[in-house]
Amino acid sequence: MEITIKVLIGVISLMMFGLGMMSMFAPKKMIGNFSIEPVGSAGLNTIRGVIGGLFIGSLAMLLAGFATGETIWFLVVAVLLGAVAVGRLVGVAFDGVDKSVVPPLVLEFVMVAILVAGHLLLGTS
Repeated sequence: MEITIKVLIGVISLMMFGLGMMSMFAPKKMIGNFSIEPVGSAGLNTIRGVIGGLFIGSLAMLLAGFATGETIWFLVVAVLLGAVAVGRLVGVAFDGVDKSVVPPLVLEFVMVAILVAGHLLLGTS
């Protein structure tokens, strides 16, 4: 079970890396991925900074958890992803349901569950 959780957290880490690099270095490719349209340089800067920063920061914390064995880092990323999921739910409540929102929402909840399980199963305390 521990190996499975480590592999799944590794997959999450790879996703964070890919999305973070794409956001920072190819932000125009993220327009379709996130259904956003940046306004000029400021909009592209937001994709690079806010979205890219969220993914790369999350990756750094996941790597810190792996490198140090301090799995509390997994919970920190779980909280961030949980906040994103809550934001999506607020969007559904205020803006209505769009079927394109469901897959990433489900994925975010699955990643939160994996990261919490990782902390509980791999943590030393």
